Amino acid sequence: MRKYLLAAASLFAAITSRGAAGDTTWVQANVDTLSWYGNYDSTVSFPATGTYRNVYMIFTLGKYVCPGSPTYCGDWDYTVTNFLMTPGGDTLELSRLITPYANAGAPRTPWAWKQRYVFDVTDYAAKLQGPATIRLAYSGYSGGFTGDIKFAFVEGTPDRTVTGIRRLWHGGYGYGGATSINTRFQPISVAIPSATAFTDLKVNITGHGSDDSGCCEFFRKGYTVMMNGNPVDYKSIWRDDCGLNELYPQSGTWVYDRANWCPGALVKPAYHHIPGAAGGTSFDLSMYFDPYTSTGGGLGSYSTEAHLISYGSFNKTKDASIEDVIAPTNNADHFRENPICMAPTITVKNRGAAHISTVTIEYGVDGSPTQTYTWGGSLPSLEMTDIVLPDLPELYSLAGTTTTKTFTAKIKAVNGTADKDATNDIMKTEFVPSVKWDSLFRITFRTNSAAVSGVSESSWRIYDQNGAVVRSRTNLQVSKQYLDTISLTPGCYRLVVSDLGCDGLNWWASVGGGYMLLKKYGSEAALPTSGYVSSGTYGHDFGCQFIQSFYVGTPPPPSAVTEVAFGGTSMDIYPNPAADVVAVNLNGMSRVNGTITIFDAMGRVVASQPTTSTQSQVSTANLAVGAYMVIFTSQDGNKLQSKLLIAR
Repeated sequence: MRKYLLAAASLFAAITSRGAAGDTTWVQANVDTLSWYGNYDSTVSFPATGTYRNVYMIFTLGKYVCPGSPTYCGDWDYTVTNFLMTPGGDTLELSRLITPYANAGAPRTPWAWKQRYVFDVTDYAAKLQGPATIRLAYSGYSGGFTGDIKFAFVEGTPDRTVTGIRRLWHGGYGYGGATSINTRFQPISVAIPSATAFTDLKVNITGHGSDDSGCCEFFRKGYTVMMNGNPVDYKSIWRDDCGLNELYPQSGTWVYDRANWCPGALVKPAYHHIPGAAGGTSFDLSMYFDPYTSTGGGLGSYSTEAHLISYGSFNKTKDASIEDVIAPTNNADHFRENPICMAPTITVKNRGAAHISTVTIEYGVDGSPTQTYTWGGSLPSLEMTDIVLPDLPELYSLAGTTTTKTFTAKIKAVNGTADKDATNDIMKTEFVPSVKWDSLFRITFRTNSAAVSGVSESSWRIYDQNGAVVRSRTNLQVSKQYLDTISLTPGCYRLVVSDLGCDGLNWWASVGGGYMLLKKYGSEAALPTSGYVSSGTYGHDFGCQFIQSFYVGTPPPPSAVTEVAFGGTSMDIYPNPAADVVAVNLNGMSRVNGTITIFDAMGRVVASQPTTSTQSQVSTANLAVGAYMVIFTSQDGNKLQSKLLIAR
């Protein structure tokens, strides 16, 4: 499945770290105050020529104080659509997003709130040349929002060269009325340009308005792409993850799932591969919507834009790229997943023609030694995968601090050899370390008034760094308070609070009465959290899930990452990463008499054996995946040490 979003905060780090100065051209387009429904146009001058690996459109949505104190100001979910209008007569939708319910009283959307939404518009590079107009179409019947649009042209070779773009359908059409919406999507004859190897139909579609059944905004339907009257692909017009919105809580009905959109999120287009649509072929394309008859009370509609995009063959055989850092990062697009004190997670994409089976990644906190991990799996062309890297000890030692740090991930090899395109192999993110809690603390948990099959829809679990549940409260009664005293050994943990109704423990529009309080033992002092609101109008409002990573106890000293040698001697360990056994070679010693000890990231001894040989093997079969320290201590007290990763 293709992903459309590149994380906003990561984008700027990626651009600045993936090449020398001057490799990226920036173009400023719209800077608008969105005061009322209508079109906001900006004349721009794009580069006249150039070859670009990627072109990004960065839309920054912000707020302003409406004059005259109107009833609503930045409070509603409105559609914002951005179009490219060329002198040659092309009008093409580049992006679509929905504004959030952004009342200034909500904790995440004060008057100074801004959020970046990043759209990959590389396919339109040939159209984004010379003079043009960028249109920001705002559907709001009140003000309060601002829109800022910039383009970043990143020099290089694209994955595939676009051979043609054609707009097939555009418009908002009623659904379920006397005239079928399918009359608007009748067959269109298309001819594929020469030098074409692949063709996709890109569809941006969202449902709006409502009849008595909630169609189309709150009603799941779909459409079928037809080629010469035969079905090619089917797509449900629906998003079922609005309760996991990264921008939460909001001041309206943000948790309700909707017809391919969520308040405060960009709209993800669908890509339908058209089989056999190579250069020189011709055929008819149409779209057929599911049959439906409105139940009365109004008529909803679907707003649709469809482009037929043709591509040449892949320009590179082997090319992997780091597309995103999910954690650790301060990026608002991954607010729920951060901060962390354990395993980093990145997103890697296959941009070449060759299948990818392994990717070797070097990663770490800037200023500290790096770790290396080789991922193994199956990654076809143009697909992405999220890779969970082994634990990073620096994230333990930084827990409880508030200084912003920088994380770097870099691709070192693909399928065992160097990547052919190194310009997209590195990404940096800034992050704040996770919080630190005392080993003894209290959880006061009151379930809300909703139940699923007679059991409360609310629960919580605490996971250790290996993913095992160490404490939990599940299968609870509704509207009942539970008090637990938690005692944990030193280490990194995740508290996961879940609500099956996806409306938190307390939400103004439906359930109420639930709450969670996290306090130090023997005190009323609250434990530090990241993103949990525990009081006021938006207290305990988190949608489907709240996650808090935290470190218990005193983090291990950072010395665990320092390589040590004495008297011209050294220690080699291999393989590294290891699985069930690791070989330890002691170099530069005429006689050996000492002990090999393996410590985990918390400084605990997990394996130890005496040795009198320069070559030893130590079993690691019982060690969990993660980072360790191997130390050889000689009889006279000298030490050699090296990092070890366990990966399976």
